[in-house]
Amino acid sequence: MSKEGLIFLTGSCAYPTLEMIWRGRTHYSMALAGGLCLYLINKVCCEKMRGRRLSFRCVTGSAIITGVEMATGLIFNDLMGCNVWDYSDMPMNVMGQICLPYSLLWCGLALPAMALCEICKKTEF
Repeated sequence: MSKEGLIFLTGSCAYPTLEMIWRGRTHYSMALAGGLCLYLINKVCCEKMRGRRLSFRCVTGSAIITGVEMATGLIFNDLMGCNVWDYSDMPMNVMGQICLPYSLLWCGLALPAMALCEICKKTEF
């Protein structure tokens, strides 16, 4: 398995696990979203932005997670009608798919996500 594959697989396991801890349930789409989030965080925040300030990389990681969440929500919640989540009652939400409070939470999640990417890249097979 490649390092990128390991990073995707790690995100695919971590995101649903966090969701189970946070809200007591998850959906298979969260495994896809988690894998894509961690892969993109690695490519953008850990590689392309390596020399940038950590705070800027965390904000960028939050934007990545929020973007993936929006795309996943539009596909699985709106298009497929899975009703995985609904942020309609949250402040500053967009179409019930993303909201400002969770985007701020994703800023904090981006830091351990970047650390997880670095651990995956150092893992020997």
